[in-house]
Amino acid sequence: MSNTKALPLLEADVEPCCPPLTERPFTAEEAVRTAAMFKALGDPVRLRLFSLVASHEGGEACVCDISDVGVSQPTVSHHLKKLKEAGLLASERRGTWVYYRVEPAVLAAMGHVLGRVTA
Repeated sequence: MSNTKALPLLEADVEPCCPPLTERPFTAEEAVRTAAMFKALGDPVRLRLFSLVASHEGGEACVCDISDVGVSQPTVSHHLKKLKEAGLLASERRGTWVYYRVEPAVLAAMGHVLGRVTA
């Protein structure tokens, strides 16, 4: 049984879970939620899969289109599952294939946490 928690997908009008890193220190709870996201992206294969889905035409990708990342299909499935558990990907089964997408709110929340650095 996994002890990871999925990050909630944010609606367009919902505030992100955490403030920008430059605004104030995170609370313990905010740090746990944000760390789960970065932990999921901390693996090069997962980061590549996330990037492939995020940049795919139409905003979603069939697993059949993103499996060629230098690891076996079961390993791809494992990494996609971890990204999904972290709340970074959503999926939908269509026939025999699974389609993955990155919710726009997830990218917005990631950008919000990283914030802008002003000189």
